[in-house]
Amino acid sequence: MHMKSISKFFGKRKAGPTATAHEQFAVPSGQRVYAIGDIHGRDDLFEQIIDRIRDDSAKRGPTHVTLILLGDLVDRGAQSAAVVERAMNLRTEFPDTRLLIGNHEECFLAALTGDVRRVRYFMRIGGDATVRSYWQDDTSFAAATFEQVAERLPQIVPPDHVNFLGMGEDVVEIGDYAFVHAGIRPGVPLDKQALSDLRWIREEFLNDPCDHGKMVIHGHSITDEPDEQPNRIGIDVGAFRSGTLAALGLEGTRRWFLFASDQAAAVNAA
Repeated sequence: MHMKSISKFFGKRKAGPTATAHEQFAVPSGQRVYAIGDIHGRDDLFEQIIDRIRDDSAKRGPTHVTLILLGDLVDRGAQSAAVVERAMNLRTEFPDTRLLIGNHEECFLAALTGDVRRVRYFMRIGGDATVRSYWQDDTSFAAATFEQVAERLPQIVPPDHVNFLGMGEDVVEIGDYAFVHAGIRPGVPLDKQALSDLRWIREEFLNDPCDHGKMVIHGHSITDEPDEQPNRIGIDVGAFRSGTLAALGLEGTRRWFLFASDQAAAVNAA
């Protein structure tokens, strides 16, 4: 993402924008929802966005808060193990925390079976960063063969991390909103969707203008800014490469965005 693009939307909204009313879509009364886009191993931004959500929610007053992680916690960024650990611990502060399984969690769990072919594919799509975060020895990791990684990986990933990721959901429905990782197959009811579509679909979903029955909130497909369409909202702004992580807030008929950014971290450190 270009620096101009970051300043354009992060600079205007970083303090928490005024919520906009959208009368046709609502979450139930007495509930506030925050959905966080693809984190991809950026634990620094993950920590920052949780701080922003905490502050934002406190300003808006007490209510039932639901926190939804849209998937792709791991891969590409250097801190995947730390991201999973933080996500697991969120329920201490936010008891109603929901995790969606992204395509990268799917591939991570497949690699943990010890299948060398699955390990090769996982590492090719950014899983090498995840393996490195658990391996914790760059020298021996650099010298390891795929066969050695396939053998050792199931031994070094804590069982509670595996259980946490494996218990993730594929669809979360709240009021007039449906939360998924990648999207849905247009024309197919939510309860009939294929896992492959929920975790991997792109163009067929992104380019479809039809009413899906609910407003679909998703990640998976990177855009420079949150992608608000009449039938969907994408909030993957490419944290691992842009240095910006987005979250969407919902309450009643209102919705707003929060952002974590390398720029904000630099300002706070100055």
